[in-house]
Amino acid sequence: MEGMIHSIETFGTVDGPGIRYVVFVKGCPMRCMYCHNPDTWLMKGGETKTVEEILDDYERYKPFLKGGGLTVTGGEPLLQIDFVTELFEEAKKRDIHTCLDTSGIQFRRNKPEILAKYERLMKATDLIMLDIKHIDPVEHKKLTGQPCDNIFDFLKFLDEQEKEIWIRHVLVPGITYIPEYLERLGTFIAQFKHVKALDVLPYHNMGKEKYDKMGMDYVLKDVPEATKAQAIEAREIILGAMKKERQRLKDSGEF
Repeated sequence: MEGMIHSIETFGTVDGPGIRYVVFVKGCPMRCMYCHNPDTWLMKGGETKTVEEILDDYERYKPFLKGGGLTVTGGEPLLQIDFVTELFEEAKKRDIHTCLDTSGIQFRRNKPEILAKYERLMKATDLIMLDIKHIDPVEHKKLTGQPCDNIFDFLKFLDEQEKEIWIRHVLVPGITYIPEYLERLGTFIAQFKHVKALDVLPYHNMGKEKYDKMGMDYVLKDVPEATKAQAIEAREIILGAMKKERQRLKDSGEF
């Protein structure tokens, strides 16, 4: 099976545990204001690669991928769920650790044929890095152009499947960098037993040059970049709210 690929990184250090081979796929329904890869939004302009081609290339770098494995990101990988599933299934046959970096926006629990595809994919997925863009439904729609219902339901599904989950959250001054929203995020993710890590990523505007070259308006051009110190502070707020809520759930017998 072939997938539409944007690019491949052979020495990824921020896309899962260890050093990783990272496949960036084409296509995404989200239009996040801070997206630094708008060239992944559309399917056109990519390169088709087969599952075998990717895994054979992976083998060339395997000696250097210490403690790592294969990560598929995007774009939104689940727009090409059949391809990702076959890629991960074949990867597991080669004893390769698999990681899926997704927004979860494509998830549909109420459609049995789609749910079955997700259940199959999960059997070949070791780790899911789930990007939660915003905890507030109204603000989420403003930030991404999409509702958050499917994303939050996908997190519930992952927890039901007992998959290891890492939450990723981009800290944007004036948008997500607001204590109320950070606390709400912590309280929300506290209920999911299989959330094992939290990464708060400081917003940067490195994508602005790419927007300029593509003739696109960079909406956040006047928003200051977030600092590492702010990201650390925000993470502590989220974890504090998460710890408080988990204790409440334990005391009530709900966790």
